[in-house]
Amino acid sequence: MNSFFKGTLLLIAAACIGEVVEFIINMVLARELGEKGLGMYMAILPTVFLIVLLASFEMPVSISKFIAERDQRIHHSMLSHVLKWTIIMTAILMVVVSIVLPFIPAFDQYHPIFRWLVLILVPIISFTSIARGYFMGKSDMGKIALANFLRKLVQLLLLVYLFHLFDFELSSAVLIAFCTLVGSDLVVFLYLFHVFMIQYNYMKKQPSKRLHSKVVMKNLMEVSVPTTALRVFHAFTSALEPFLITGALFYAGVSKGLATEQFGMVAGIAMVIGSFPTFISHSLMIMLIPTISKANAERNIFYLQKLLKQVMLGTFAYGIPAVLICYFFAEELTTTFFHSEGSARYLQLLWPCFLFRFFIMPLQAYLIGLGLMKEAFLHAVWATITAFVIIYFLGSKESFQMDGVIIGINAEAILLMLLHYVAVCKKIGVSVFMLPLNRVKSS
Repeated sequence: MNSFFKGTLLLIAAACIGEVVEFIINMVLARELGEKGLGMYMAILPTVFLIVLLASFEMPVSISKFIAERDQRIHHSMLSHVLKWTIIMTAILMVVVSIVLPFIPAFDQYHPIFRWLVLILVPIISFTSIARGYFMGKSDMGKIALANFLRKLVQLLLLVYLFHLFDFELSSAVLIAFCTLVGSDLVVFLYLFHVFMIQYNYMKKQPSKRLHSKVVMKNLMEVSVPTTALRVFHAFTSALEPFLITGALFYAGVSKGLATEQFGMVAGIAMVIGSFPTFISHSLMIMLIPTISKANAERNIFYLQKLLKQVMLGTFAYGIPAVLICYFFAEELTTTFFHSEGSARYLQLLWPCFLFRFFIMPLQAYLIGLGLMKEAFLHAVWATITAFVIIYFLGSKESFQMDGVIIGINAEAILLMLLHYVAVCKKIGVSVFMLPLNRVKSS
């Protein structure tokens, strides 16, 4: 219990500093790129993340779950197999991506170099994922926290340095902004993989047991396949969403340029401000996956019930004040940090999305730890379909426009959170009011 909260507090503290840096990064992007450039930057990121996601194959989640649940004497054997597979799969993926990239139309309006920067990210993310998964499973959150902070700090320094020294036209400015993202990921890779290899070489000298590659593959794929499917689905729909939103707005009579600007204000300003406290829920998720996995393997239902109550109450404790601040100080926040008065109203309308999203990540960690990845995927499918239907039908109406889009975004967060919560409660034997359905004993 103590180690869980110590690790969580460490991640939250580091993530809080990192989130401040991220906030400054978005301020710099908004100032240097303008609303149109920011809209272009935000619109292409989901497509990039969809490609890069395939490189990680959710190894941080599956490896951390494996490490938390299993005897440390088999860790070295498992990691040896994972390293071999990663080398092979990365080489194959890089060939496939290099062939497919020139034919992806989403990159057509961007600088030609943009495509090939994505290719560089593939091996970086692949090998960083192994290190992340190992340290998450060992609950060595100091290294994870430092890596997360380092990534954002390097990106900020590169942004400030490059935009201070040079003036860029719009397409080049968006390219440079993405270059800083790639550079920061490279620095994180060099740090995390270095400390991982130190640990890996140390494990070679310790007593160990060998595992057959098929056993390792089966255990990792049971987690990686459904969680990757979930992330790919989310990344695919996130990549599709900007085009759906701008298309719906255009159909409602909004010009293409204005639709892109409005999307930039929602995604690049309102969502950035409202999602600021998400670093807390993300920190909880990182700690919860190995913790829940271990408790579930030990059949410690009492602990799972108790921890869920603490997580939900803790999320309420920071979530309610956060959305109140966003609602009542929307204009001050958007004008002070982003010099955008038009974003204030969007920030106010999105408060349900912000509040319910705070709960989604820790609940998703519960689903992963409890082995309910299939349910997590189905929940995401239903919530996204519902959101897209609302976005299209209301966003394309002249009387709603962006207000209709925001209704769809809010509906997705509310529905997804409720589906996750009910599934977790059912699995660990509590009602939706946190009351045990039957008496259980801690194992």
